This record gives sequence, C-alpha cells and structure tokens, in this order.
Amino acid sequence: MQQRSQIRRLTRRSLLLVLIIVQDLVPFIGNLPLGPLSITTMPITVAVIAALYGPIEGTLAGTVWGILTFIRAFVYPSSALAPLIFTNPLISIVPRMLVGLFAGWVFWLVQKSGRTGLAASLGGLVASLTNTILVLGGIYLFANTPQVAAGYHVSQTNLGVALAAIVGTNGIAEAVLATVVVPLLVIPLRKVIQRLAK
Repeated sequence: MQQRSQIRRLTRRSLLLVLIIVQDLVPFIGNLPLGPLSITTMPITVAVIAALYGPIEGTLAGTVWGILTFIRAFVYPSSALAPLIFTNPLISIVPRMLVGLFAGWVFWLVQKSGRTGLAASLGGLVASLTNTILVLGGIYLFANTPQVAAGYHVSQTNLGVALAAIVGTNGIAEAVLATVVVPLLVIPLRKVIQRLAK
C-alpha cells in the first residue's frame, strides 16, 4: 500500500513538472499578450499546485520554473534582456522558488478557517506579487546596468521608475488575474482529488 502511494505521488509530481515545462516553453501559454501588456500566467499554475499539494510541491514547481528561466536565458532567450537579467539565479530561480513556498503557506494558513475559496484567492495573489516584486526588485538590485536600463528605454538613473511602472501595469493585472483564476481551478480540483482519494 505504501509503495503504491509512493508511485502515485511520483507519477503526480512528474506530470505536474511536465505541465510547468510545457507551459514555460510553449508561446502564448506561459505569457499572454493583452494589448500592451504581457501577462505571466506561470504563478497561477504554481499557486494551484501549492494549494492542492502543499508548500513543498509548490516550491518544487516554482524551482523548476526558475531553472527553466535560467537555462533559457543562456540557450533560448525569451527577449533581448533575458541574457542580461535571468542568467543571475538570484533573479531567475530564487523568486520563482519562493512563489510556490509563499503561496502554499498562505493557502494552508487561511484554509484552516475552512474558507477554501478565500485561501486560494490569497494564495494566487501572494504568488503573483511574490514573482513581480522579487524579480523586478532583483533586477534593480543585481542587474542595474546601462545595458538593462537601455532595454527598458530609460537611463540607468530612471530604471527604478520604469520597474515601478511595470509593477503598476503588468503587476496589478497579473495579481488580479491570479486572485480570480486560482480559486476557480483549486475548488473543483480539490473535490476531484478528495473523491479519488476515497
């Protein structure tokens, strides 16, 4: 019985990590262009995994996402800025790892009150904000160079302003989307998982 449970857990983990890889590599799945914005949807997936299976699984999913970002910056950059930014693991890996950890913790703490929908919404919100704030903050702290600033079409002294503008546009849009979508996925999926576990 224990061996069967272990096999089931490893199979589930493998499938979830394949989902992360596919979503990251296939255009228009991990990033949705909406007018002038490009919405990152990966925090939603990581938050859902963290809510369904806990902070450890969420951290693992986020770490895989971060490692993919790091590798792609060397071999298949998603933009001209990627090699200047995401080759630093403090920007590419650590924030994404913490996305899953924080989302899982928030869901676990709030869900103890029995409010699964609220827990999932807050988990999604925290996942999105963690990604936005830590990645952009990492760019400001560790990649504050004239080349990076030029990539944002500003001078180096105005890089902070440009990054703050991204928080106010993309960041807010991504946070709202995650807050709405994560509970829409988590609530029915939890019911299916609980039914299958019986």
